[in-house]
Amino acid sequence: MLSRSLAVLLAFVAVPAAAAPTLLEVDQRLAAIAWRLTTANAPLCREQQPVIGATLHAADQYPAELRSAFAAPVAVELVVADAPAAQAGVLANDGVTAIDEQPLPPATTGDAMTSATRDAAQVRLAALPVTAPIALTLRRDGAIRKVTVQPRAGCRVEFEVLTGSKLGASSDGHVVQVGGALFERFGDDQIAVVVAHELAHAILRHRVRLEAAGVKWGLLSEFGRNARLFRQTETEADLLGAYLLRNAGWDPQLAVRFWREYGSKIDGGMFHSRTHPSAKDRAGAIERELATMPMNAPTPYQPPLLARRDENLK
Repeated sequence: MLSRSLAVLLAFVAVPAAAAPTLLEVDQRLAAIAWRLTTANAPLCREQQPVIGATLHAADQYPAELRSAFAAPVAVELVVADAPAAQAGVLANDGVTAIDEQPLPPATTGDAMTSATRDAAQVRLAALPVTAPIALTLRRDGAIRKVTVQPRAGCRVEFEVLTGSKLGASSDGHVVQVGGALFERFGDDQIAVVVAHELAHAILRHRVRLEAAGVKWGLLSEFGRNARLFRQTETEADLLGAYLLRNAGWDPQLAVRFWREYGSKIDGGMFHSRTHPSAKDRAGAIERELATMPMNAPTPYQPPLLARRDENLK
């Protein structure tokens, strides 16, 4: 199986579109969903960053023989339609040589593949004032051009696709990872339910709260107090995730229908993990929660359960 980075670059620059792997298309779909969710729900996020609607990657994430395809050590992998980067004229394949007049560091030397150069560029962007204009210096077809992008405030969370056949997703509070296999089976509305759930984990500080509670990970997570606390966080994320969908313009009942119609295919049916509620229970809990939302709730709606992010897990 191709490594993720190699598959992305092949889809991006190295093979004709008709024969290209679908991973770049999957990245594009995830980026568009994440753009909607993170910008619409920025007021619910304590940690924010400027979001421009463009995904960066770096030459040294790929094998040495493919790096010459990059216009600069850091480049634009994709641009979300109608987002600030697109409105400023940023295009996929543009090299990024400076952010706010500060040159980006050179790529790492050697043949080893690393995300360090890309990560440093993302950190540089994330550290800028949330809504201040951002100057980007780009290289396209050998020419240097400068553009100004007016970002939107968004949740300080990154998103990435994982290759492989696993139907799943995860969040460590900073990075949301979504299994590429989900994109093969579900449309964007259903994927949005999964991404909103993982974003809710970050907003509700579940990783920090679980660590503070001293839970055990791995096989021990399936038993006793550990399993109960993990299930608690999963339910909280289900409930908040439905509101995040609503704030971003989706019908929040999508979450109810998703778990009722498709949940058993994801949670393993009778063999589902003890750390997660059953699909039936998840659908019921979300439906009951949404019934408590005021008829004329504002957008974005900040539900009372947000207060739980400062509570110890019990």
